[in-house]
Amino acid sequence: MAYLSDVVGKPIIDIEGENIGKVTEILAIRKEGMPHPLVTAVQVRHKKTQFLIPIADVAALIAPIVPLNKKFEIILPYTPIEGELFLVRDILDKLIIDINGVRVVRVNDLEVTRVNGDYFIANIDVGVGGLFRRLGAGKFGKNRMKKGSRADKQGVISWDSVELLSTDEPMRLKVPQEKLAELHPADLADILEDMDRLESGRFANRLEISQLADTLEEVEADFQAHIIEGMSDEKVADVLEEMAPDEAADLLAELPKNRSDNLLDLMEDDEAKDVRKLLAFPEESAGGIMTTEYVSIPPKLNAEEAIAAIRAVGDDVEQVFYVYVTDDDNHLVGVFSLSDLIFANPKTPITEFMHRRVASVEIYDSQDEVARVIAKYNLLAVPVVDSDSRLQGIVTSDDALDKIIPTAWKKHLPHFYLK
Repeated sequence: MAYLSDVVGKPIIDIEGENIGKVTEILAIRKEGMPHPLVTAVQVRHKKTQFLIPIADVAALIAPIVPLNKKFEIILPYTPIEGELFLVRDILDKLIIDINGVRVVRVNDLEVTRVNGDYFIANIDVGVGGLFRRLGAGKFGKNRMKKGSRADKQGVISWDSVELLSTDEPMRLKVPQEKLAELHPADLADILEDMDRLESGRFANRLEISQLADTLEEVEADFQAHIIEGMSDEKVADVLEEMAPDEAADLLAELPKNRSDNLLDLMEDDEAKDVRKLLAFPEESAGGIMTTEYVSIPPKLNAEEAIAAIRAVGDDVEQVFYVYVTDDDNHLVGVFSLSDLIFANPKTPITEFMHRRVASVEIYDSQDEVARVIAKYNLLAVPVVDSDSRLQGIVTSDDALDKIIPTAWKKHLPHFYLK
C-alpha cells in the first residue's frame, strides 16, 4: 500500500538503470464492474517534456525508485482514452460533499494498492495525515494520529463510496437523491459556505427550486448573489417566487439594477408587486426588512370562522406567529396568538379574546427601533403600520436581529417555528 504523494516526484529508471526523469502524474480508468479505478499509466517528465508510460512497462510502482521493465527507447507512449482520470489534475484537492456528515472535505491524497499484479485506487484520504504527507511531513502526521484512532478513520473514505460528478465539479458521497432532499436548509447552507464561489454555484444549481429558495434564505444576501450569478434569469425568477418577499427583496438589492429589473419582470405579478413594494423603502427601515406575508382577518368572525380563514390562506403564508385583526380599511385593531385561538370556544367572537393594545412600529422606523420593540414586548414578530395605522407587513424577530447578530451566530439560536 502507498499513496499518490509517495509516488509522484519519485525518480524513474529503465531496466538498464538509466535515469529517465521523475513521475509527475498517474492515470487511472473506471471500468464497469470494478468498484475502484485501475491504474493504467504514469506520466514522466523527461528532458523538459511529459511522456506517458503504460503501467505494463512499470516493474514496480510502489518503490523508492520506480523501475521500468524495459529500455526507455523501445517503450511506446501511452495514449489516454475518453473518461480516463489524471489523478493529480482531476482528483487531488477536489472537494467531496459529505451529505451524511453535513460537511465539505478536500481530497488530500489517494491510496494506491496492488491486487494480483494490478494497481488500484483504493481509498481517498481527506484527513490531516494526507495533508502532512503532501507537505513532506508524513512522520509528524503519523505521530499526531494513532493508527485506528477516530481521527484516522474519519480521514479515509473508500473510493466506491464516492460519486464523481465530473472532473471539474465537487465529488460527493453516494447517497440517494431523497437523502439530499431531506437535509435542512441550514445544513445545505453550511455546505455551500464551505465552498468557493464557483463550486457553491454548481452545487446550488443541482437543488430543487423550493429547496434552493429555502437554502438561500439561510445565507447572507451578498453570498446569495454569488450563488445565483451563473444561473439563468428564468430559474432565478422561479426561486425568487418561492422565497419570502423580504428575502427576495434583499437578494435583488444585491444585484445590478438591470438584472434586478429583468428578474422582477419575469416573476408572477403578485409576487413581483410585493417585492417592488419592499424595495421602495430604505434598506434598514422597518419597511425595508418587513415581509408582506402575514395573516389578517376581519373583527366580525368567531373562533371557528377564524380557523377556517387561516386555513384558506395557509399555502400563501409560510410563518404564522400571530393573527392580526383589521377593519375594512386595513387599520390594525387587534391581534391574538394561535394559542388564544385554540383555547377559545368555537363560537366565541374574536373581539372577546383579541388584544386591542397592539405593539407596532411605523414603516420608516429604524431597524434598531424594531429590535427594541420586539425585545421589550418579547415578540416573535411585530406589525408594521403606516402613519394612518394601516397594516403594511410584519417584521419577524430573526429579521430584526439580522444586522445586529451575525448570521453564523444566528443559526445557533433556537428557531420558534418550523418551515
